[in-house]
Amino acid sequence: MLARYLLLFLGVFACSTSAVLIRMSTTNPFVLTALRLLIAAVLLAPILRLEMRRHGAAFTRDHLRRTRLPALVLSVHMISWTLGARMTAVAQSSLIVNLVPIALPFFLLWIASERINRAEIAGTVLAILGLLVLSAKDALSAGGSLAGDAVCFASMLLFAFYLALGRRNRDFPSVWLYVIPVYGQASLVCLLVSLPWIRTFDAGSGREWAIMAGLAAIPTVCGHSLLNSAMRRIRGQIVSLCNSSQFLFAGVMGYLLFGEVPPAIFYAASAIVVAGVAIVVFSAPAVSVVEA
Repeated sequence: MLARYLLLFLGVFACSTSAVLIRMSTTNPFVLTALRLLIAAVLLAPILRLEMRRHGAAFTRDHLRRTRLPALVLSVHMISWTLGARMTAVAQSSLIVNLVPIALPFFLLWIASERINRAEIAGTVLAILGLLVLSAKDALSAGGSLAGDAVCFASMLLFAFYLALGRRNRDFPSVWLYVIPVYGQASLVCLLVSLPWIRTFDAGSGREWAIMAGLAAIPTVCGHSLLNSAMRRIRGQIVSLCNSSQFLFAGVMGYLLFGEVPPAIFYAASAIVVAGVAIVVFSAPAVSVVEA
């Protein structure tokens, strides 16, 4: 069980690098998103081949059909997230996009019929309180763009939907046979959307290619894959709350790389969020899981 939580927090940290890498890039957001997903799909192609050899007989057309909606949701989430991360501060964008605990219980109830107990509700409320304290401060101090906040909030709803779909699709023969087709199809959707801006990409820039490779390898391949794996093995509300701690890592990186100094209330809000996460993790009932 400890290994599952360690991998979950590794996935959270990997995902937290997304806003930083997006801010470092100067590539058009639509093109950046498309190439990020395309590189991720290419990196994972050898794993897909191995998994098809192992589980190909159990992977049916119905499984492939069920990856279409998650792929569409992921593509729209990725595009909106790239746009939002460019429009507001790193810690603030990471905070808003990770208000997933507010929305995920409704998606889990609708999609996976998964309810939460009273202690989990209390931990959820506490964690959300911490997030709202910080977001209210940012809103009052004009630390980010109102339009950027709205885009990040819409992206958060899409991410919650995407995680809930991962929970519903936990019966796939392997997590890789779920996430790799999702990434591949999402990259095609994003490529189609990015066509009007594809000529603006500086294909000779080693820096931009390095940033895109980092986006593909760290938050996309490692981060999203670990979160999808966690959704198969750990209760969805625990995953969503642990994932909300991304803004802690993002805030530190924002300070080191962009000089964005977190206010004093950042630390108080962080402590509240961590306390809420701890309550949920230690109060969650044992549930059956699907092994990859």
